[in-house]
Amino acid sequence: MGLNPVGKSMLPKVQALIAASLGALLSACQPFGLINLLVSRSGYDLHRGLAYGDDPRQRLDIYVPRGLKAPAPVLLFFYGGSWQLGTRGDYLALGQAFASAGIVTAVADYRLYPQVKYPGFVEDAARALAWLHAHAGEYGGDGARIFVSGHSAGAYNAVMLASEPQFLQAKGGSLDWIKGVIGIAGPYNFLPMHDPAYIDMFHGANNIDSMPVHHVNGARPPMLLITGEQDATVAPHNSDDMARSLESFGNSVRVIRYPGIGHTGVILSLVPGFRGTTALRQDMLDFIHAH
Repeated sequence: MGLNPVGKSMLPKVQALIAASLGALLSACQPFGLINLLVSRSGYDLHRGLAYGDDPRQRLDIYVPRGLKAPAPVLLFFYGGSWQLGTRGDYLALGQAFASAGIVTAVADYRLYPQVKYPGFVEDAARALAWLHAHAGEYGGDGARIFVSGHSAGAYNAVMLASEPQFLQAKGGSLDWIKGVIGIAGPYNFLPMHDPAYIDMFHGANNIDSMPVHHVNGARPPMLLITGEQDATVAPHNSDDMARSLESFGNSVRVIRYPGIGHTGVILSLVPGFRGTTALRQDMLDFIHAH
């Protein structure tokens, strides 16, 4: 007697279980590069290692959809890794996910602790955005339609960049360079800090200047804040707190919580074969097209 195939109604649950198991493995040893084996290399051109600054960590990769008929929206993405690790080359799945939908996609490295402390990594985010604003047209993108996104620590970078105007002003820009922000499982309000590395990185256990929620005091770009309800790494209240801060000044913000999804599982749902575990890709595309 043969085994019954998995029914369509069970497939998302099976995918979620596999994603959770893979997420636990990745959280332990960080071999995100292995995921690249699942990603198609067709349909886009990849420009690697473009310098937006002098430091070796100030580099980005740009994924350009083939066959563009007009300048396309641009997505600038910052990955997570506790501001202490990560590399842009491991995010081929993210680049492909959005380039395949006609979005020019940039994935940026940034300087990490202990090389820099706050606000060094946010200053790098501003520098990367300024470079992209100036050069997007060379890669088929529309420099007037740039969206900024990130996962975990990268979401902090993206949201802080859009919350505190001084970062872009220091690079000759302004918040209107950002058409929208998508924060995925980001820490925006996590005081007091207890980890010694974070205390050193952010200049104290209770430095309110280091929290994005305390930098909203007027109009800010529209934001989509996404979290998994089972996130045990970055508490979902961070997204709720950030939303309340934005709403208190009349800003446009939406919070989406995915049930049964944890911190790594949410970003894994952009990987081919796991995209059914959440609606992340479609929710991001809907936000980009709406703004």
